[in-house]
Amino acid sequence: MESDLQRYLHEHIPLSRMMEVTVVKANPTGVQLSAPIAPNINHRDSVFGGSLSALAILSAWSYLHMRLTQESIACRLVIQHNSMHYNEPGLGTFEATVDAIADGQWLRFSRTLHRMGKARITLHAALTGHGRHLGSFEGQFVAIRQQS
Repeated sequence: MESDLQRYLHEHIPLSRMMEVTVVKANPTGVQLSAPIAPNINHRDSVFGGSLSALAILSAWSYLHMRLTQESIACRLVIQHNSMHYNEPGLGTFEATVDAIADGQWLRFSRTLHRMGKARITLHAALTGHGRHLGSFEGQFVAIRQQS
């Protein structure tokens, strides 16, 4: 599952390839993405804040993409808005982790998507690096069902 998702990201979201994103985990319990500092470095020799944000967005988007694909729900998935909180600079490889959402939250999202053709859901990601909590992400995504 991890290699399929990584291939999809690199082929369809070129930024993920440029950032050298690796899919560490992609299963029903959540998604974890990782990226090295070298292609994501800033002028202070730490991880560029935009790269932290991008990895967080990619991890949440990937979780939703994976769940929707597993349930054979064809839809367009976009981020509507997000917020980031940065705790400290990343000084090496960094990760973004999204844990599985509650079954009830997924069921509401899925039912709304089927009934209305569009649904919103909020996800959270934790950003870490070398055992340190680098920041946190909250993003609202919109799924728009595609007609077959």
